[in-house]
Amino acid sequence: MTEDAPGTLSRPGSQWYDLEAGPLVRPYAVTGGRTQAGPPGTRFDLIALVALDRTAPETDEDDSLGPEHLTLVELCRAETLSVAELAAGTGLPVGVVRVLLGDLLERGRVIVRRPVPPAHLPDERILREVIEGLRAL
Repeated sequence: MTEDAPGTLSRPGSQWYDLEAGPLVRPYAVTGGRTQAGPPGTRFDLIALVALDRTAPETDEDDSLGPEHLTLVELCRAETLSVAELAAGTGLPVGVVRVLLGDLLERGRVIVRRPVPPAHLPDERILREVIEGLRAL
């Protein structure tokens, strides 16, 4: 035990351990210092849907995937989730989840469906005409 501040004792290496939260790992350590998600131009919106690519071979033993990657794969195995839901499910910051998803996307482990831009959604008037046409049948 060492004394950090007057009257405060700590164990060697305790700055990396919180008694209530467990071991602390900084986000930049999880991503290897990277802040970009995947290849240039890749963006993961908070509402983008992420699903496990069922056609990809099962290679959980891949040494290049860390435990956080595997946690994301397991979450996506059960159901399709948004980026925000994955961040909440792992307890990781959204920026870290985006970088990890970029790794999984590059390896072909996940499929990402981007949200439909409002400009591409059908006009409300057209939908009403379709409903009226169906009712007339």
